[in-house]
Amino acid sequence: MHHWIIAPVVLPAILAPLIVLGMRGNLTLQRLAGLSGTIALAVISGGLLVAATHTPAESYHVGNWPAPFGIVLMIDRLSALMLTLTAALALVVQAYAIATGWDAKGRHFHALFLFQLMGLNGAFLTADAFNLFVFFEVLLIASYGLMIHAAGKDRLRAGIQYIAFNLIASTLFLFALGTVYAVTGTLNMADLALKVAALPEGDAALIRVAAILMLSVFAIKGALVPLQFWLPGTYANAPGPVAALFAIMTKVGAYAIIRTTTLIFPPDAAPIGTLITDLMLPAALVTLVVGAIGTLGATTLPRLAAFAAIASMGTLFTALATFTPQATTAALYYLIHSTLAAAAIFLISDLVTARRGSAALTAQAPIAQQGPLAAAFFATAIALAGMPPLSGFLGKLLILDATRDNAPLIWTTLLVTSFLMILGLARAGSTLFWKSHATEGTPPHHAPQPMAFAATATLLLALAALTAMAGPVTDWLATTAQQLHDPAAYIAANRMGEDP
Repeated sequence: MHHWIIAPVVLPAILAPLIVLGMRGNLTLQRLAGLSGTIALAVISGGLLVAATHTPAESYHVGNWPAPFGIVLMIDRLSALMLTLTAALALVVQAYAIATGWDAKGRHFHALFLFQLMGLNGAFLTADAFNLFVFFEVLLIASYGLMIHAAGKDRLRAGIQYIAFNLIASTLFLFALGTVYAVTGTLNMADLALKVAALPEGDAALIRVAAILMLSVFAIKGALVPLQFWLPGTYANAPGPVAALFAIMTKVGAYAIIRTTTLIFPPDAAPIGTLITDLMLPAALVTLVVGAIGTLGATTLPRLAAFAAIASMGTLFTALATFTPQATTAALYYLIHSTLAAAAIFLISDLVTARRGSAALTAQAPIAQQGPLAAAFFATAIALAGMPPLSGFLGKLLILDATRDNAPLIWTTLLVTSFLMILGLARAGSTLFWKSHATEGTPPHHAPQPMAFAATATLLLALAALTAMAGPVTDWLATTAQQLHDPAAYIAANRMGEDP
């Protein structure tokens, strides 16, 4: 793989400035360059996924500086999976934005979009904690611009709240990194894995503080209670395609927790022990409850989608908190499912809102293309609530099976919240699509936008494929989980110091 490892970072980093400098006045060129770049990222990421499936973890030492002193990128099965999921989602969202004209409502949509992908890809590839912070900032700066795309008072207010919460997270992250470096003298993840395990008892308290600070940062990114307050307003007010892309943003927090807990702070080792997972499980269950109740009580369709995303993160973190290879396998399967399902509900929400002229969950006259939209909403609701036959049901079954040791609490919470989500989604669907037939009025004309419908349908087909291929997918994810829980090969590859 070698030089291809850095391509998902370098490609958007080169293409985005070219769009700003040379194509700012030509939307057609911007669309062509942006879409071509995203297609190239999808192809490269797919190639890296295939290579990572058949080869051990591999490192890329930027500038030929050896670890732990230089910048190191690492590709393994998990990072390749996240790269591929990001690129596939980005391609669908970008096609939707072009089809609906959202990209024409601001001058730099495609450049910001590519910078966002650069930050996401860098976060998934980096093997250094400080560079994880750097890539967090890159993707956040780009997301600020995308969040307020096309402006508006409500969107600007939500954007300011989003910025404020993430500035707090960035500050906490710097404190955590400073503490870790003061104790260990390194921020390379593989080096940290060795040095944290060998720390003397006198340094244990400081490293525990650093671990909790890092957990807090990743909890903010992943919208884990009590740090989820930024998400409903942000996602509900973001442009539809931007909110759909943000479905992968919360997964960055989950990815960071998976990487750090399996590599640096494993619960079965000193000096952290089970501290992180003991804190994560109750927070995850409360997050799930908050998301389900929010879905039941939402007054607008975008807020319903936002609370459904919160509930999905609660489910994901519940599996991660169990911290076994089986639970990690279930969590990774649910991560793929929830990313696709959350993106689909945000795109459907945007299509419905554009045709109704209002996001409120109130009965109005039928809308243009109501039949296909109702069918798409119904399928997505099934997926989000975890009902058969789609992948949400299989994902929750995997989680239930992996959490038998704490069955009464976790099973009760998952089942009750699933029922609440069914009620909330059914209420919204009946209000939007059933009660409209009893309301007088003629559906306003709206262009069919076949490309936008095709993009949304692609996500639903991906959910169906994830369901049909559940066996091979979970087998692949089980091997990935085993690799994560036995990080010796990752550490060895990181520290080899070979020429890139």
